[in-house]
Amino acid sequence: MLWTLVVPVKPLARAKSRLSDAAGDGLRPSLALAFAQDTVAAALTCPAVRAVAVVTDDVLAGRELAALGAQVVTDEPHGGLNAAVAHGAAAVRAMRPESPVAALNADLPALRPAELARVLDAAGEFPRAFLPDAAAIGTTLLAAAPGRELLPAFGTESRARHHASGAVELRLTGVDSVRQDVDTGDDLRAALALGVGARTAAVAARLLIPEQ
Repeated sequence: MLWTLVVPVKPLARAKSRLSDAAGDGLRPSLALAFAQDTVAAALTCPAVRAVAVVTDDVLAGRELAALGAQVVTDEPHGGLNAAVAHGAAAVRAMRPESPVAALNADLPALRPAELARVLDAAGEFPRAFLPDAAAIGTTLLAAAPGRELLPAFGTESRARHHASGAVELRLTGVDSVRQDVDTGDDLRAALALGVGARTAAVAARLLIPEQ
């Protein structure tokens, strides 16, 4: 089973506001872009992934992620995260009606392709399934089998809302890189400990090592 992933990316100027204390407004957009680049690059090398569709209106993010091999879908609804995910999934299904689809967070800079493959393989056993984030409050991946709608409910306490919607929670161990999203400075330190992609590492070095 080969999956198409839908990855929503906010306009970089507004992304990752909770990282302002750690990154400052100057580096925060660069960090958000680096997260997305490392996430998409890893996802595209996952053996269970056919394609990645990025939903964004940000010109720079769209250009850089397309250069990695992602398909870019314009965020036409402009209705927030869940509307963007639903729009991206609809665009994917219009091209590949029989494809299983999964929404994946764009802030997984430590993502490992083999761990993502394990999650997707497990998700393929159910009509709808999700993976909780490292904090066990949110969601980093929501999957739907062919013919099933994603019904995204991302946002505050999305783990509980996805569970209430009937999606099966995937209780896997050894997939930390797929669960470690980055919203805060502590999250970034946890991702760095796992080992992030080259783009995130380069920007993070500018945060952690003062310029001489």
